[in-house]
Amino acid sequence: MATSYLAANLMNIRESPVVAVAELVIRLTPGPVARAAIDVLGHKDKPVLIAGILVILAALFVVVGWLARRRWWVAVAVLVVIAGFGVVAVLTRTGSAASDVTPIVVGLATWLIVLSLLAERLRRIDRLADTDDSSAEEGVPAMTEEQLQGRRGFLIGVGAIVAVAGLIGVVGRIAGRGRRQVEEARRLLRLSGVSTATVPADARIGVDGVSSWMTPADEFYLIDTAVIVPTIEPNDWTLRIHGMVEKEIELSYSELVAREITESWVTLNCVSNEVGGNLIGNAWWSGVRLADLLALAGPDPEADAVLQTSDDGWTCGTPLSALTDDRNAMLAVAMNGKPLPIEHGFPVRTLVPGLYGYVSACKWVVDMEVSKFSEISAFWTDKGWAEQGPVKMSSRIDVPRSGDDVPSGEVTFGGVAWSQHTGISAVEIAVDGESWVGAELAGVPNDDTWVQWKAMVDVEPGDHMVKVRATDKDGLVQTGVVQDVVPDGSTGWHSVDFSAHA
Repeated sequence: MATSYLAANLMNIRESPVVAVAELVIRLTPGPVARAAIDVLGHKDKPVLIAGILVILAALFVVVGWLARRRWWVAVAVLVVIAGFGVVAVLTRTGSAASDVTPIVVGLATWLIVLSLLAERLRRIDRLADTDDSSAEEGVPAMTEEQLQGRRGFLIGVGAIVAVAGLIGVVGRIAGRGRRQVEEARRLLRLSGVSTATVPADARIGVDGVSSWMTPADEFYLIDTAVIVPTIEPNDWTLRIHGMVEKEIELSYSELVAREITESWVTLNCVSNEVGGNLIGNAWWSGVRLADLLALAGPDPEADAVLQTSDDGWTCGTPLSALTDDRNAMLAVAMNGKPLPIEHGFPVRTLVPGLYGYVSACKWVVDMEVSKFSEISAFWTDKGWAEQGPVKMSSRIDVPRSGDDVPSGEVTFGGVAWSQHTGISAVEIAVDGESWVGAELAGVPNDDTWVQWKAMVDVEPGDHMVKVRATDKDGLVQTGVVQDVVPDGSTGWHSVDFSAHA
């Protein structure tokens, strides 16, 4: 495993065999199982998956060692099968090359060579024991000096291999300098046309505890299927736009950022965001309009979808109309005035206001195929999520928090509401099922962001419950019907229990 890890890093292959198997498991996991794992484990789901694979491998290696002492060919067969799983995991990944299996070949060769050396020592000890006529003491055969030397040699060999494996792992870590190089390239990058993120003066409602209107990059929610995130230097990035188009386009990073830069405040939220959840954030995004790029390609009038593919093989199907209408769908290169963080898609990701990320927000995007929904399949839609994912209007109470104890009398409530690409016109709250009370809204620069709100209501001492609902600019009132996140996003009114004291 150490030698395969080293080989992967020396060849600048993102996926070591263990990571490749982990991502294969993710791709094959049914939607309900994936959702349950995320609910239970949260952001620890991938480390737990890696740990599980390592435990299974350790158990298999124990079996292999036992077999090698007795039936060498069976042990070899098991190792070949294990390596075969790795080969399948690597070659079934989108964009894989035959050379990507080299680390697995290196690892298999290491297994066979090392195992043969260790197992032969054990078999020699066994042969000596079978032919030994030494007396037994309390039923335990006495060991000859030759057997003792053989055992000592075996243990020394094991210790030496462990030490060498550790050294190889360290060298592999040093050789895996890809991320460090990309971080340095990102740090030195200067993007013309990208401006500093400046929060609009009227965007803050002025209530302590309400979510920051601009979400810092390091606090922005992260959802992806990559066990190891892709690390791509800008000079190595290209985007191919092809399929049902008049003219295929291939763009380099320098060609992309040389085009006119568009900028906008846009709120993103995940389809897995439950009512009142925190899988949502608002940022200042800079990039190149996709409508202009697609116009150059000339989509076929019969096309209605674009299959986007990430460098790690993840896919999503996006409505073509959402990429070509008046919304500011873009290939984003910067977030909050700085080049994208690696975890958020550096060097380039897709951003489509008004759509959930599972059908639009392709990080590390490298391929766009103009097609039809009837002819494509995408990662999450194959697992039971809806084919198209427009963001649903929602609202959230940030103040007070659930379980808070506040002074009775006039209580200030605050939070955020959103309906991307439509906008929010009103927010109302109701305490203990009483009449709805209108809230004050802060300003917003466009309809693609969330809006902060506050309301003040007189509350008597005791336990209380407050709920919130929003109305969009089309006059649609947020539904109170409770729906789970599957298949196309949650619905319902967020409510908070709190206490008031005299």
